[in-house]
Amino acid sequence: LDAFDFFLLTLVLVPVASEFGRSIPEVTFAITLTLLFRPVGAFIFGLMGDTFGRRIPLMIDIIFYSMMELATAFAPNFTVFLIFRALFGIGMGGEWGLGASLAMESLPTQARGLFSGILQQGYMCGFLLASLVYWIIFPIFGWRGLFIVGVLPALLVIYVRARVPESPVWQRNKERRQHLP
Repeated sequence: LDAFDFFLLTLVLVPVASEFGRSIPEVTFAITLTLLFRPVGAFIFGLMGDTFGRRIPLMIDIIFYSMMELATAFAPNFTVFLIFRALFGIGMGGEWGLGASLAMESLPTQARGLFSGILQQGYMCGFLLASLVYWIIFPIFGWRGLFIVGVLPALLVIYVRARVPESPVWQRNKERRQHLP
């Protein structure tokens, strides 16, 4: 889902540039900012994941990057647009590590290779989903409408909260830490 948003911007560079009176290279700097801030998110949310478990930080992260996605739709000027894209990068960086950890630590060891390969295909699926949403939404609602649709991943938090257990690996490590003198 983070790839969905990331690729949305690549599909609307021209209309964003036009609306803000900027060149395409200036707008592509937003992509650079997103990528530059991913390590910040990986660090922050990685620490949270190691401290508080994978589930709750993942839910916080999904809500955070979904809100930054929604905020992007309402950016009043180019500077604010860039700030929201940088903040989205923090969320994007946090999502991958937490999601991959939770998934891999919850799977049987013998299935991790297969599922890590499937997980890697998420970027391709995100691009395909972004292309489909672009095809349907953009002609009617423009580039801002695409980023409003991007808030929908926040609904995933309901599923994670109700159905996804904490990582058994993290749980075992927590229990070991509690029994140390």
